[in-house]
Amino acid sequence: MIRIAITGPESCGKTTLAMDLSKHLNATYAAEYAREYLETREGRYSFSDLDNILLGQLNLWKMNGDILVADTELTVIKIWADDKFGSSSSLIDQHYKSQHFDHYFLCSPDIPWQPDPLREDPNRRITLFECYEKELRALNRQYTILQGSKEERIKKSIEQLQKLKLI
Repeated sequence: MIRIAITGPESCGKTTLAMDLSKHLNATYAAEYAREYLETREGRYSFSDLDNILLGQLNLWKMNGDILVADTELTVIKIWADDKFGSSSSLIDQHYKSQHFDHYFLCSPDIPWQPDPLREDPNRRITLFECYEKELRALNRQYTILQGSKEERIKKSIEQLQKLKLI
């Protein structure tokens, strides 16, 4: 199975790209579990909830198919924990370091912020984007930064996957 991850800070186009890319590739789409989890809690969470979110996300990745497009990955939970609580749990650290995707697409926050009751911080997207890139580099993850319009992002992601011979 080829595993493709879409990552980046809030409101940077992850879900749109993941859905569009999965349709284009006829791939299995794995939603962001945190959204489903937080909707049931009216957006309230604690440090321990992040472990539950992680386990739910891992479960979504157990889907069948030749290609999986994940609308988030564990860098999101790692940065979320570190940013909001000053550290992450041993469970997050363990799974974060060992997760495997064939390629990561890091979405730039160069598109307008879209308000959403579950989103928290419209003013720090660039700072958080830099955290994502630092983490991906530190773990030597193969990634591509995507910028621009929805159409530009899908085109570049497909071109990159073809160049890497993943599709």
